[in-house]
Amino acid sequence: MTRKRRMFEIEMPDETETFPAGKAEKDGRRGPMATAISETAEGARVRARIEADIRAENDALAREHVRLKQAGLITDLIPLDAIDTHKLIRDRAPGADMELTELVASIRELGLSNAIQVEPAGEGRYELIQGWRRLSAYRALLEETGDAEAWGRIPAGIAVRGVELDRLYRRMVDENLVRKDISFAEMAQLALHYAMDPMTDENDPEKAVAFLFKSAGYQKRSYIRSFIRVVEALGETLDHAQDIPRALGLALAQRLEEVPGLAGAIKADLKDWDNRSVQDELGVLRRFAGQGDEAAGPKARVPTAPTGKARTLFQIQRAHGNAKCVAANGRLEIRLARDFSAVDRRKLEAAVQALLDRLD
Repeated sequence: MTRKRRMFEIEMPDETETFPAGKAEKDGRRGPMATAISETAEGARVRARIEADIRAENDALAREHVRLKQAGLITDLIPLDAIDTHKLIRDRAPGADMELTELVASIRELGLSNAIQVEPAGEGRYELIQGWRRLSAYRALLEETGDAEAWGRIPAGIAVRGVELDRLYRRMVDENLVRKDISFAEMAQLALHYAMDPMTDENDPEKAVAFLFKSAGYQKRSYIRSFIRVVEALGETLDHAQDIPRALGLALAQRLEEVPGLAGAIKADLKDWDNRSVQDELGVLRRFAGQGDEAAGPKARVPTAPTGKARTLFQIQRAHGNAKCVAANGRLEIRLARDFSAVDRRKLEAAVQALLDRLD
């Protein structure tokens, strides 16, 4: 006997309708798995957008930091004892600096209005490139008060390391030119120091004037070159070189060229004259320059024998770099990028003795 099979009618879904395996939609709603997948994908997209925005913002901040650093606009409080002042040769006349005294009083009362400029020198140290007087004022205040909390650190713009030395000298010179009272003697001394710096290429201070004082007019550069002759011949003897008027300096420079031995006579006149005033010193210079009433007096007499060249300049190649040498009347100066204070005193003394013996 054969058993009849039951037949069931099954309604198949319309072929146009498709559903994920194991999923069914009711009343147009998606299943929980589909919803979770969709939400996860959307969250990943949102996170990717946020991360991309953060990266773009960080890149922009990094570029801005580099730009500000290169411009020397990144400022920090730097300990005074971490700042060196060796990179640029600076002229600081002996005696009281009235400008510095006024600056100390101003900073004490009002604070520092303009940060100094330094560049990293490695091992936590910095090299000063702008702001010698401001740094000196802070050091004076620290010494005066002993308050390291207030004056032990100074606001400093941290410049990118490796700015060309020539540009740093130009900046220093232009910064000084802004001062209305900077004297021709001080400008001449800047040119002399630039020429004597073993790290610069120029040896002749008169040629250095053209580069350093490019912002000044031709006539002013000519005056500076005349004062170079005065400062070279008498700089170490004079206590008030910065107070020499232009007309006196020009007349004195001409007399130094015309009258052999004049520099020695002036030095002899000023020798052992301590605590002389500005007017005392200028009076002596006027007599020797032919501007004073006593110009023909006994103190104005000078030797007539020729004394040779006023200055001899040359360089010597050494392992430490070029040694710049200046030979003048009563002076032999050597500039080399080396710390001679680190040389044993007896060895240094023997070397100098041998040099002098060879010159006799």
